[in-house]
Amino acid sequence: QLQLVESGGGLVQPGGSLKLSCTASRFMDDYAVGWFRQAPGKEREGVSSISSRGYKTNHADSVQGRFTILRDNARNTVYLQMNSLKPEDTGIYYCAATDRLATWVASRTESEYDYWGQGTQVTVSS
Repeated sequence: QLQLVESGGGLVQPGGSLKLSCTASRFMDDYAVGWFRQAPGKEREGVSSISSRGYKTNHADSVQGRFTILRDNARNTVYLQMNSLKPEDTGIYYCAATDRLATWVASRTESEYDYWGQGTQVTVSS
């Protein structure tokens, strides 16, 4: 069973930056990883994802150009660098992993992910 732990959330002012980390309990080279978020009163949405080898990334239009997803397989960790944060980026951010995707696929589809972290709160407010 793969376990995931998110960290790095917090309170930041609009225009600021945060870097989230998703650390796995073991080797994760065969897993694609996605970041999802859930804002108050809204459904969870896929934000960014990265293929298992890191060759492909996929971002939602709302974060394109502001968020970067990176992975360090030697540390079993995937990062989400969030810049130019907006109040609408507020929510609980979850990372998820799956080994059901081809190595070149980065998906933001929730149903394709089997392992989930507990989430970390991100609040963008002045």
